[in-house]
Amino acid sequence: MKLKTFALAAATAAAMLAAPLSTVAAPADQGEQFIPLLVYRTGQFAPLGIPWADGKQDYLKLVNARDGGVNGVKLVFEECETAYDAAKGVECYERLKGKGGGAAGFDPQSTGITFAVTDKAFNDKVSIETLGYGLSASADGTVFEWNFPLLGTYWTAADVMLQDIAKKAGGLKGKKIALVYHDSPYGKEPIALLQKRAARDGFDLALFPVTPPGVEQKSTWLQIRQQRPEYVLFWSAGVMTPAGIREAQASGYPRDKIYAIWWAGSDHDVKDLGDAAKGYNAITIHNSAARDKVHDDLKKYVYDKGQGASAGEIGAMAHTRGMMIAMLQVEAIRTAQEKYGKGKVMTPEQVRWGFENLNLTAERLKALGFSEIMRPVKTSCENHMGTDWARVAQWDGAKWNVTSDWYQADKSLIDPLVKEASAKYAKDKGLKVRSCN
Repeated sequence: MKLKTFALAAATAAAMLAAPLSTVAAPADQGEQFIPLLVYRTGQFAPLGIPWADGKQDYLKLVNARDGGVNGVKLVFEECETAYDAAKGVECYERLKGKGGGAAGFDPQSTGITFAVTDKAFNDKVSIETLGYGLSASADGTVFEWNFPLLGTYWTAADVMLQDIAKKAGGLKGKKIALVYHDSPYGKEPIALLQKRAARDGFDLALFPVTPPGVEQKSTWLQIRQQRPEYVLFWSAGVMTPAGIREAQASGYPRDKIYAIWWAGSDHDVKDLGDAAKGYNAITIHNSAARDKVHDDLKKYVYDKGQGASAGEIGAMAHTRGMMIAMLQVEAIRTAQEKYGKGKVMTPEQVRWGFENLNLTAERLKALGFSEIMRPVKTSCENHMGTDWARVAQWDGAKWNVTSDWYQADKSLIDPLVKEASAKYAKDKGLKVRSCN
C-alpha cells in the first residue's frame, strides 16, 4: 500500500506544506493534532477521489497557514491510498487509528469502507465522519455513537430529488421513475427510501443495477428507452458517470430528466462532455456549487505560495466538498477544545464530543468563509447528521448553475425510517441504545 505522509507547518514555515516528509508517518508531537486521510487517487473512482482528497488537504493547510492551527495546535495528516477498495480501506484504518496519540476521526471517503469500519469504531472509540454518504441510519446518535453522516445522507438526496421532480411535474402519482445505480452498497443505499416514497406517493419505481465499474451501460439505457420513465435518478461516481451520460445521449434520453447524486455531479463528470451533458441535474450538499471567501483565502495563503494540492480545482464542486469535510473535522476539534482546553491536543473521545456538539451559526460560517456554501448546522446526541439542506444544480454545457430553492428531506418519512433501521442494527449487533436525557 502506498502511503504519503505530509506534515503541515505554520505560515512561517510554509515551504514544508507541500512535500512528503517520508514514506512512513512521523508521529505528531504534543503540539500537533493528527488527522488521517483515507483517499482514492487511483482506481475506478479516481476522477472524483482526486479533487475530493485535494480539497481536504488544502483546507488543513489553510488552517495552519492562515490561523496557525486550531488555537495554536498545528494539524498534521497522513494520506493512505485505498483505491476505493474496502479491504485496503480497513488496512489504512488499522494503520492510522493509533498514530499521533489517536486519530481525530476518519473520513473513509467510501460507503463500502464505512460499512467495514463502523463496527470497529465502536470498540476503537474513533469517529467516522461521512458527509453526504455512508449509512443513512447512522444519523441516529443513540445507536451510532461514533458515526456522523453530516449535512445529509443518501436518503436526504433521494427525497430532495423527488421533491424537485414533483414540483416540476405537478406531483409524482402515476409517474414512472427509474433508479440507475452502481451495484454496490453505495448504489443500493437510497432504495429503501425510494420504495417508501413510491408506496406513499403512487409512482412506479424501476431499478437498474449497473455492474462496477460501470463503463458498459448500453443495455441499461436501451431498457430505459424501451420503458420510457419520466425521470431517471442516477447513483453513479467516477468513470460510470460520463459513460452513463454518453449512453443517455446515444439512446435519446433527455439529460434534463436525469437527477444525479452529488458524487455524480462534479466538474470532472461533465466538463469534457460539454453540450452532450447540457441539462444534466445534480443534487448539491447544502450549496457546494457556490464560491465563497474560503476560496479566496485558499488562493492567498496556500496557492499563491505554491503549496496547493492541485491545479485549477479551486471552486470545483468535488474540491469544495473536500474542504467542507475538513472544515467540519477542524470545527469538531475546536468545539472539543472549548470544553477540554484551548491549545491542547484532543483525544479521539474528546473529538467525538466535538462532532456531537457542533453549532455552526450563520455568524460562524461567515467568519470561516463558508456562508454562501453552507447553512447553519447543529448536531446533538440524538442527531448526528445536523441540518440536511440541499439544492439542485444544472449543467448548461459550460458551467453549473443552481436552479432550485433550498430543500430539506421530509422528516415525517425519513425519521421513522432512520429509527427502524438503526433499531434493527442495534438488535443485530447487540448494541445498547444510549439515553440522551
